[in-house]
Amino acid sequence: MSLLILGIESSCDETGVALVRSTGADVPTLLAHALHSQIDMHQAYGGVVPELASRDHIRRVLPLTQAVMAESGHTLAEVDVVAYTRGPGLAGALLVGAGVACALGAALGKPVLGVHHLEGHLLSPFLSADPPEFPFVALLVSGGHTQLMRVDGVGRYEILGETIDDAAGEAFDKSAKLMGLSYPGGPALSRLAEQGDPLAFKLPRPLLHSGNLDFSFAGLKTAVMTQAKKLGDDLEARKADLAASTQAAIVDVLVKKSLTALRETGLQRIVVAGGVGANRLLREQLNAACAKQRVRVHYPELHLCTDNGAMIAMAAAMRLQSGQQQARCDYAFDVKPRWPLDALEAQQAPR
Repeated sequence: MSLLILGIESSCDETGVALVRSTGADVPTLLAHALHSQIDMHQAYGGVVPELASRDHIRRVLPLTQAVMAESGHTLAEVDVVAYTRGPGLAGALLVGAGVACALGAALGKPVLGVHHLEGHLLSPFLSADPPEFPFVALLVSGGHTQLMRVDGVGRYEILGETIDDAAGEAFDKSAKLMGLSYPGGPALSRLAEQGDPLAFKLPRPLLHSGNLDFSFAGLKTAVMTQAKKLGDDLEARKADLAASTQAAIVDVLVKKSLTALRETGLQRIVVAGGVGANRLLREQLNAACAKQRVRVHYPELHLCTDNGAMIAMAAAMRLQSGQQQARCDYAFDVKPRWPLDALEAQQAPR
């Protein structure tokens, strides 16, 4: 049976809407998507302002929905399921997407389905031209989350290791702020790093030899702060070197922990998802390391690494196809600003 699934993402500072077609057998097909980023609005504040984010989602979500339907050649009346991000994320921002999705569902008389934001990232490589196959190791590097997990199927996730303090994305952003780089810090640091020497400063690789697959980047941030203070007036001249050394430390940990996870699980396939998955150095070093081990690496398309509606629609489609969840028509909703991925199956069981 063919289903048209509309996905709405509003967990933080991007408003995303997309339409996918699920046939129940093959990988769902992305028909159209639209995205609005709030970066310019938040730049003046050096970070995301939750209230402003929520208000902007309200302004953007319906025009984006209209654009997606026009691009796809379908009408809202043809939509079979409306999916939305239920969590984790900013409470007010999540409420906008959930409220609009449930209102649309009620108006159309169609069921709705709440999706876990991180599961959306995790399954986003299935939207690529080279989709993975189960089982695989997943490196999830999105915002405040850095996790390694074994993925045996939709909803069948075993966490192998996760961050115990700052995540990789936070290490990029906080280090960038310490260097005086503009928001969003992570991409700015990565761009500056291309001009620097990654061996210029000896920075720590936290938990690299811990014997487990957990991550910790708070100590690296502190080391960057200490080094920046030592440089003093010379920081501006050495900023590119410090950025390159910082990026090298983060990528080194991510790559080596990923290889350890592959070795321990015996799997020959890895998926990298989340915003940090767009980092050029991470892709280069992981590709090279996995080629030596004859391991397949899969990523989302670059434009789908950030938060987007396509990954929410895709996750909903794959949950429905696998029988992991049923869409509902009662239209009462809640959001989960804090929602561990390993609690997903219990929280979203069919009802």
